[in-house]
Amino acid sequence: MAITAGRDRIVLAMMLLHPGRVVSVGELVDAVWDEDPPSTARAQLQACVSRLRRVLPGGAIVTDPAGYRLPAGPDELDALAFDRLVAEARAGRDPARLRAALDLWRGEALVGIDSRPVRAAATALDDLYTATVEDWTELELAAGRDRELIGELSALVERFPLRERLRGQLIRALAGSGRTADALAEFRRAREVLRDELGIEPGRELQELHRRALGDSRAPVRSLPRTVGDFTGRDDVVRRLVRVIDTSGTGAPVIAVIDGMAGSGKTTLALHVASLVGEWFPDAHLFVDLYGYGEREPVEPSAALLTLLRQLGIAAEAVPAELEGRVTMWRSELARRRVLVVLDNAYSSAQLADLLPAAPGTLALVTSRRRLAGLDGVHPESLPVLATAEATALLERIAGDRVRDEPAATAEVVRRCGGLPLALRLAGARLAHRPRWRVADLLRRLGESALPELAAEDRSVAGAFALSYEQLADPAKRMFRLLGLRPAPLFDVLTAAALVGMPLSDAEDLLDDLVDAHLLDEPEPGIFRLHDLLREFAATLAADLPPDQRREALVAVLDLQTYAFAATMPAGYRMMLSQDLGSAAALRPDLLAALADPVERLEWERPQLTAYVEAAAAAGEHSYAWWIPRAAWLYLFSRGYSDDLRVLFQRALAVAEKAGDRQGVAVVANYLASAYCRADDFPVGLELLDRSLRAHEELGNRRAVATVLGNRAGVYVAIGRFADCVDSALASLRVRYLAGDRTPTRVPLHNLAQGYSHLGRHEDALRVSRLALMSAMATGDRGALAQTLNHIQRAKRELGLATSAGQRRYLAASLRLSAACGHLGAEADSHNELGIHLRREGAYTEAAREHEAALDIIRRAVDRLHAAVYLNDLAITCRLAGDPSSALELHRQALGAVAGRGMRYDEARARAGMAECLVATDPEQAARLWRAALDDFTEMGTPERFDVERRLAAVGG
Repeated sequence: MAITAGRDRIVLAMMLLHPGRVVSVGELVDAVWDEDPPSTARAQLQACVSRLRRVLPGGAIVTDPAGYRLPAGPDELDALAFDRLVAEARAGRDPARLRAALDLWRGEALVGIDSRPVRAAATALDDLYTATVEDWTELELAAGRDRELIGELSALVERFPLRERLRGQLIRALAGSGRTADALAEFRRAREVLRDELGIEPGRELQELHRRALGDSRAPVRSLPRTVGDFTGRDDVVRRLVRVIDTSGTGAPVIAVIDGMAGSGKTTLALHVASLVGEWFPDAHLFVDLYGYGEREPVEPSAALLTLLRQLGIAAEAVPAELEGRVTMWRSELARRRVLVVLDNAYSSAQLADLLPAAPGTLALVTSRRRLAGLDGVHPESLPVLATAEATALLERIAGDRVRDEPAATAEVVRRCGGLPLALRLAGARLAHRPRWRVADLLRRLGESALPELAAEDRSVAGAFALSYEQLADPAKRMFRLLGLRPAPLFDVLTAAALVGMPLSDAEDLLDDLVDAHLLDEPEPGIFRLHDLLREFAATLAADLPPDQRREALVAVLDLQTYAFAATMPAGYRMMLSQDLGSAAALRPDLLAALADPVERLEWERPQLTAYVEAAAAAGEHSYAWWIPRAAWLYLFSRGYSDDLRVLFQRALAVAEKAGDRQGVAVVANYLASAYCRADDFPVGLELLDRSLRAHEELGNRRAVATVLGNRAGVYVAIGRFADCVDSALASLRVRYLAGDRTPTRVPLHNLAQGYSHLGRHEDALRVSRLALMSAMATGDRGALAQTLNHIQRAKRELGLATSAGQRRYLAASLRLSAACGHLGAEADSHNELGIHLRREGAYTEAAREHEAALDIIRRAVDRLHAAVYLNDLAITCRLAGDPSSALELHRQALGAVAGRGMRYDEARARAGMAECLVATDPEQAARLWRAALDDFTEMGTPERFDVERRLAAVGG
């Protein structure tokens, strides 16, 4: 419903002009009646407000003792939304937001309201609108949109004829569009209006524009290509570049060099930045494509200078023929102007040497696919690919709402495009020109090979890559092609050297060349990666190589990985590996000698291990398909990477079975068993060990038979078959002795010591643990040393031979050794043993902390067996500290971790512990639990059965 009453409109206008503020009765009276209010003014105001309330939504006007207030949110009034948009636009130099703010206006402010305060406010609003128009126009003129602005500026000049800045902008737009006569005529009209209305001459800026329009050689030049309207992302880079340009002052030219891989949007970024800062360089905006990467030869500096000088309006016949003369003229012209120049697609620093401006107040934006390290005094920006959010936003701006409607398919398209702007633009164009396609349709078209689909007319991602590739020297081309054979994305210089069959130093030089050419990334020092699309491009090139060359390169990589992973092992384990692999020697011992930290290297290679297995299988190199997992096994197992172990060795086993490789099957089955046992699937673990045992016996591998028997003893410990553990461990030692190996072996000795300890044969456990210590010292295995020190102090403790100081020394040494080598199991066990020692000394709080530290470590390894051990020990500590309820809960957790999984010893310990916690409050339940534990302890033959029998007798059970 329209508000037509004059006084009502004035009252509403006053409240709208001051949203959220109380407008006093006095202000309203002055606005309505000026200096002659009637005696009934207050009553008439109340009537106005009442009428307004009937028209406006409920609660729109709030009464206050001092007057009236109209609350309003930031976007409920056009004036407030206008202020917000203008502030945001000025902060980001964003013409689109300024345009959005201006579009909120629908004519003159508060037209038809006859009130002195309202008219004054309306004039201020009109001034604000006009100033904003002028700011927006400056940005649009800087972006080269002169022709599009003429109509709107002409109308505004008619409305605001005394705004000199607005007149000047219209003159610039006319001149920039080639309408010089119209520009001169507009200046004449401006002079007449200013003389007639104000009695003054045009200001200095209008006079300067007039002089340029008359034909001065310093007339504005706009030679930049059209920039894209959907520029997206790169906010941090844009801010940095604008800040560098803005804070540089005028004492020196600003030179910003933007480099990046083909298709990363370098030129688009340069033109976008130029549009933002163009008004700071009013005399000329120049552009030249140097064709550093293209089908044409790179542009010679002399030819580039001719193009630039001609853009400045210098006649061709006036340009010197020789390079030196052109350089002199170029620098002389720039010395008299504020100029922005975009030097696009540069090939080298040498190509740019004579083109870069030397005069203060000039800006050069350089783009190149190569890092131009030879340039001094420049601001470099290397463009990465777009982040996922930026890439998704770009795709949406090109293709519309479909992108938002299918988030999963969109995420996969973005991933397949690798965040590369050119790829995203081409993919988005496919969607934009096929309105019936869904994003999922595009994703299906991309298929396994995205490059063929990322093309439109004469533009393609593969074509852009090819231009960069063709500029490489032959050795770098060969390396890039061979990198297409890499099974996994990340690699180091050792891998590259093996791949191309060259010395390490030569490979380093070629990698540097590829990084400088942005055909390769170096995400971490010394670790390299091909962009996914570049990998696909390199693989396409590699497919044309002779098969024997491809095989030789791949085998070299697989062989290097096998022996590099083996280097993470202590010497004793490497001897066992040699027995499994046979007599093969490493193909590149020189590269292995250069390994700085084999453990660190295997850690970043770990996620890629399956890729090596798959590559070996696909190439028919089935030996490497199980050699690589075998070489990495100890590292993976000791650090608790159980899922990796299972996946890796399952695939290796399938490859060995398919190839009929009995040795491979025998070895892999043995080590795959460790993954299943770590996951508490002991029946499958034992089945695999039996399979390995049979295969090794058939092959006559007696040392390997001994290894499997020793490993099987460890499984028997886990499931409480301690007598079988002792038998299997002794059998392992016997077979090894009969095979001629007189060296004490840690694994069967370690498991034998555990079997003896659980059976209460602590003297035998101590003797065997000392033999295991000798073995660990001989091989330098720090993890084994830590474990055997734990076993020795445990046996001494049970035999009453250990002093407090002695136990602490053992455990401190064990902790140092296990932490240093990353052996999670030994480190956790050391903390738990220290907890038991502290508990025996009555230091329950400190003991609990050690048990909890053991639990934190072992949970990372997803080891339920040892988690149950430590939970039971922590529970005992809590009970002895006087907290039976916590102890009961911990024993229940231990039981839940192992119940039904075959770990009978720890189940029985948990039940016996629960009984101790319940005996005072529920003796019947305690007796039931003890009886269940007694059955297990008796069947396992462990000495705990005697303690349980005594406890049952005490409660009459």
